[in-house]
Amino acid sequence: MATITKIALGKNGPLVSKLGLGCMRMSSAWSSPVKDEDESIATIRMALDSGIDFLNTGDFYGYGHNELLVGKAIKGRRDDAFLSVKFGGIIYGGQFRGLDLRPLSIKNFINYSLVRLGVETIDLYQPCRLDNAVPVEDVIGTVADLIKEGKVRYLGVSEINAAQLRKAHSIYPVTALEIGYSLADREIERELLPTAKELGIAVVAFANTAEGLLTGELKAPVPANDYRNHFTRFQGENLIKNLEKVEALRTMAQEKGYTPAQLAIAWVNAQGDDIMPLVSMSRRSRLPENMRAMGITFTAEEMNTLNTHFAQGAIAGGTYLQR
Repeated sequence: MATITKIALGKNGPLVSKLGLGCMRMSSAWSSPVKDEDESIATIRMALDSGIDFLNTGDFYGYGHNELLVGKAIKGRRDDAFLSVKFGGIIYGGQFRGLDLRPLSIKNFINYSLVRLGVETIDLYQPCRLDNAVPVEDVIGTVADLIKEGKVRYLGVSEINAAQLRKAHSIYPVTALEIGYSLADREIERELLPTAKELGIAVVAFANTAEGLLTGELKAPVPANDYRNHFTRFQGENLIKNLEKVEALRTMAQEKGYTPAQLAIAWVNAQGDDIMPLVSMSRRSRLPENMRAMGITFTAEEMNTLNTHFAQGAIAGGTYLQR
């Protein structure tokens, strides 16, 4: 397995692993847990043993199950783990119902998270999104208060736009931005990514394989009960065109002796020392493959080929049905 290097999480942030472990898939994201807890815990511990210390979870994953699971995995190893926790998502009946970012709610959420995780401090705490129901000043200000109280170390934000990022950072220094980023999803390169770089904010990039589109394993049509049917890029002619695009990635992967998924992760990794690929895993067998992806390099010609073939807007259809 490749050696996992350390990067500074933001201009003035801590050193963390360049590869992050997303724990969401270890629990059923929007419903009761159905996964193999023992294997998930073993995966987290193997990741820690391998030098991956950045663990990402959310207090609403599996209605709190995910935090409980992470807490079990890091018991006795708190100093080995950097805990990134999202809050504010309201889940009911297996559906995302909206946000609750009221200051009193945030102060309640943090206490539940600390208990479930079995820790005294969360390293990176972030609203999962921002809306207009609660002023940004109140949301960010509340997390800043939690930092002063010693319950949180650093402020993060997730899935916001450039204007919101500037506003949040002006209220309290933002250490990291969590956002989707891949060869298939490059919208953040227009404004959000340059803003983060300008402000010295690290980018924690999830969905590196674009919900499996870039793995080279997806076939059309997707099964009727597949959650990806909610995304227009996985529907009808859009999916057929997008899979044709992925063939170029598959060809390059074969030539280099890797999988398309590994190249997709490697491309994100190559975008800068301030960008961390956040890869969701729930099985130990996935760790060596994903760690090897961090050692892949591209020639200038290969990078140009990927950037040209997967230019902004090259993938047909949006992420969500309403887009």
